[in-house]
Amino acid sequence: MNGISIRRITREDAAALAEIERECFSDPWSEESLKYEAENPSACFVCAEEEKRIAGYIGMHYVLDEGYIANVAVTAAYRRRGVASGLIREILTEAEKLSLSFVSLEVRVSNAAAIALYTKFGFESLGLRKGYYEHPKEDAVIMTYYLKKEG
Repeated sequence: MNGISIRRITREDAAALAEIERECFSDPWSEESLKYEAENPSACFVCAEEEKRIAGYIGMHYVLDEGYIANVAVTAAYRRRGVASGLIREILTEAEKLSLSFVSLEVRVSNAAAIALYTKFGFESLGLRKGYYEHPKEDAVIMTYYLKKEG
């Protein structure tokens, strides 16, 4: 990730993040939703940027000691350059700072690259959410990373 830094998102980033959403997802989040998340006290959204250009972002909501990754998105120009790995590393660091027990996410069953990436970081597949995604309709794999081991 030479030349790429990671920082918290701001409301001013919302337009660029919404553009990445439209590029990456069939049901993208709106600019207004992203503005809200920039100031949401129960969320941690960070972006990767190079020379003031946002390459991607990751967002996590948390309640009590549970974290839920909402989105991981990297623009096509920055894929396969370690951006997603850097974002995941950062969100797991934030989860540790927040003393979360686990971080969970859903990923399309057909997204083998993302599943492999999450597995590399230690996320475990815990089951399926049938019909979770729309456009196209698809199941989601539930993957969880445990920060605190039970017992």
